[in-house]
Amino acid sequence: MGLRAQVRTRDGWAVQHAVVTVTDMTGAQVLRATADEDGAVRTDTPFQAGAYTVIVTAIGYAPAASTALVTASGRVEAGTVVLARQGGVELPPPGTWSLDPAHSSVGASAQHLGISSVRGRFTDFSGRIEISKDVEQSRVEAVIGAASIDTGNGMRDKHLRSPDFLDVDRFPEITYRSNGLSPVGPDRWLVHGELSLHGVVRPVDLHLSYLGTGPDPWGGVRAAFSATAELHREDFAMNYNQVVRAGISAIGTTLRVDLDIQAVQGDSLPS
Repeated sequence: MGLRAQVRTRDGWAVQHAVVTVTDMTGAQVLRATADEDGAVRTDTPFQAGAYTVIVTAIGYAPAASTALVTASGRVEAGTVVLARQGGVELPPPGTWSLDPAHSSVGASAQHLGISSVRGRFTDFSGRIEISKDVEQSRVEAVIGAASIDTGNGMRDKHLRSPDFLDVDRFPEITYRSNGLSPVGPDRWLVHGELSLHGVVRPVDLHLSYLGTGPDPWGGVRAAFSATAELHREDFAMNYNQVVRAGISAIGTTLRVDLDIQAVQGDSLPS
């Protein structure tokens, strides 16, 4: 008796906390239930025999509606309800996508004096994404101009460009090349790759979220992503560690990287 349903995305992930509403043929609501963490909806109250409309909604997804005919069993078996992302695109179409620096940002932050954060960004970068039909075979490559670091303080930026940190004269480029992709949830992926920084190459994973795809005002198609990563300076031979008092270093050894990315479909950007 009652309602049974599973709510999923097109690629099979549970849509947590989707809302299922059941109305009778007069439009009156007879049931409203919320999916659990597995995307399952189960209720025990029986329905009277008749025809009903089952409506499934979730933030960020287009609603789905269907008709259910209830017999003397009093049960509505809605089965698996598949929700499409709002706008109708689940993942970016396969092909080449070019990172748009004008509408993207590459930021980093580190602890300062153990009590606050120093935030900076790189203003010179480019990248290319290859979306495969098998999404897990997709690839990304990016190049960052090390000298473009900008923390809003000229003296600090000069120090960061020096051999104590980025040593931009010897290592003018920071590069990242992916070598794998693993799904970790709806619209979330773990990008496996190698980061070349300060002349050292280390494996670095990016925690990636896909934010959607849509047309832009210039006649193109854009996909948006955000990503984070955590780096340790000593892993890249940046061991400068001025101690200012009681063992507290001026700049922390752990860096948080935050990426907000827009990529344009194709090999070139709009002019």
